[in-house]
Amino acid sequence: MTAPSEIFAPDALAGRVVLVTGGGTNLGKHAAIELAAAGAQVVVAGRRLEVLETAAAEIGIDRCSVAAGDIREPRDAERIVTTVIERHGRLDVLVNNAGGQYFVPAEDVGAKGWRAVMRLNVDGTLMMTHAAAEHGFAATDGGGTVVNVTVSPHHGMPAMVHTGAARAAVEAVSRELARDWAERDIAVVAAAIGRFDTESLRKYPEVVWRGAARSVPLQRLGTMQEFGWLIALLASPLGRAFSGSTVTLDGAADNWFGPWPPRDLVDDTGAVPTEQRRAAPPAPA
Repeated sequence: MTAPSEIFAPDALAGRVVLVTGGGTNLGKHAAIELAAAGAQVVVAGRRLEVLETAAAEIGIDRCSVAAGDIREPRDAERIVTTVIERHGRLDVLVNNAGGQYFVPAEDVGAKGWRAVMRLNVDGTLMMTHAAAEHGFAATDGGGTVVNVTVSPHHGMPAMVHTGAARAAVEAVSRELARDWAERDIAVVAAAIGRFDTESLRKYPEVVWRGAARSVPLQRLGTMQEFGWLIALLASPLGRAFSGSTVTLDGAADNWFGPWPPRDLVDDTGAVPTEQRRAAPPAPA
């Protein structure tokens, strides 16, 4: 059985059907957990059926089912969406969470790796978005919401130039589609997320994820539960009001560069000096 949400009422998303790509593991699975806890019917999609089925069993088969396929393939994208319609009769929200990248210095990104990241993050998102608009939302003429998961900070990420470019493209597409599809009652929102404490991140050496935490002004990594809360909020009717926006959840990393305090702003004791202001001249008698 699905555990209750810590912040949403159990029927907050009752009657809504949400499709989450990359929903079998990590952030996607935790988004599905929170959506189900808030009352939604959730379908998790991905390439590995056994992973999806394990996630659905954990979430609860009364609230979660699976649809296997490769979002990069147009036929698979369409089939995933039509499976949702056949199963539930409607689709209210698509969460384009599936994506991927790998650590590599910018000068070492090869053409093959660049294309792979672009195909998954940009092409896959577009395939699913168009499939949802044409074969999902249109099935009930009720419009719908697309949530495109992107990344923060936006001022660049060392060893992540390929995904930074890909997610920037997705944010641009999100803004354009929000405007173009407004008359069709389709809202499109980008959710830019920062450094989260995921199973995937923990596979890297400890120095990597501890350094990632220090680079966040909040001085910690985001939790997967917090990501789930954001997605549940955007899947609610309120989420439609964010159409055309990029909602950032990154502990203020988008507004900050490097560890705090910056090395070039501290004195010999490690403290940030305070500017000595001259006293104001006395007021005339």
